[in-house]
Amino acid sequence: MNVEGLVEVVLPGKVEPEGLQIRRGTVPTAGAGQVVIRMEATGVSFAEQQMRRGRYYDQPAFPFVPGYDLVGTILATGEGVEPGLAGTRVAALVKVGGWASHVLVEAADVVPVPDGIDPAEAETVVLNGITAWQMLHRRARIRAGQTILVHGANGGVGSVLVQLAQAAGVTVIGTASARHHDALREQGVRPVDSRAEDLAVRVRELAPGGVDAVFDHVGGRGILDSWRLLAPGGTLVSYGSASTRDDTGSKQWPVLKLLGRVWLWNALPNGRHAYFFNIWAGRFLSRNRFRARLGADLTQVFAALQRGEVTARIAAQLPLARTADALRLAESGTVAGKIVLNP
Repeated sequence: MNVEGLVEVVLPGKVEPEGLQIRRGTVPTAGAGQVVIRMEATGVSFAEQQMRRGRYYDQPAFPFVPGYDLVGTILATGEGVEPGLAGTRVAALVKVGGWASHVLVEAADVVPVPDGIDPAEAETVVLNGITAWQMLHRRARIRAGQTILVHGANGGVGSVLVQLAQAAGVTVIGTASARHHDALREQGVRPVDSRAEDLAVRVRELAPGGVDAVFDHVGGRGILDSWRLLAPGGTLVSYGSASTRDDTGSKQWPVLKLLGRVWLWNALPNGRHAYFFNIWAGRFLSRNRFRARLGADLTQVFAALQRGEVTARIAAQLPLARTADALRLAESGTVAGKIVLNP
């Protein structure tokens, strides 16, 4: 008889990627309202890069199992959960815990993955796809004929943002390092060197009247240029502070500073808008509404993937035992797309 065991990757503290630990144990048992998912694909996101430095603004105390999202098959169901769900392939957004062979999740938090979508391909659009879809359609409310600026257009979220925007008839200007520009041009993106000192000037050359929306994961002083590049009535969506990844000091301060700027900008009578996007916003005010919205939006993203409007960008696939290599590769900044981990 084949007896499954739990394998998970533990972040013990502020360590280099090689300091991650492999822990083995017993597969968890589903409690009331829960399911056990046998992981088929999870990923490395920017959040884990911050977490290993102790820089993610609301990470749990060390030690813990990272892993923001996952795709897998339901192995077992708990009391009150439809037993027929066993064997169903689903996706889940968990924030932590995804870097494991088996993950315990509330049944209400899983979203079915349509037939015909490979688990690794589905994984690339769970966290990244939800983030991109909600920022584009629920925050910026983009419309056909508009022009937007996407920082990090070659990255995990950025590449999905680009594709979803283009599917909606929007022109995209994208920042990235020069080595990614040819690939971006092939996708119809108008590239700008992210390391250029005159980045704002170059964007203005492409959009003299400003852009209708900016999606900025970088934060820092560059967020000021993002605001200034908006056309009248434009929207800035800030969704991270990547520029502070290697900083020291308070991990909350960069986010609080961004929130302060957003509040100030929205108080100005100039018709432009700014948001700090947090995918978990509203979860504690209305958990059912949060779940319904997440399920509806991820279903839309999966449909776009099936139609070919979004192409899964898999930078590399590595086994869970090589998570340290995967994290090191993600932090190198040399790859485009999502790094996926398999059992």
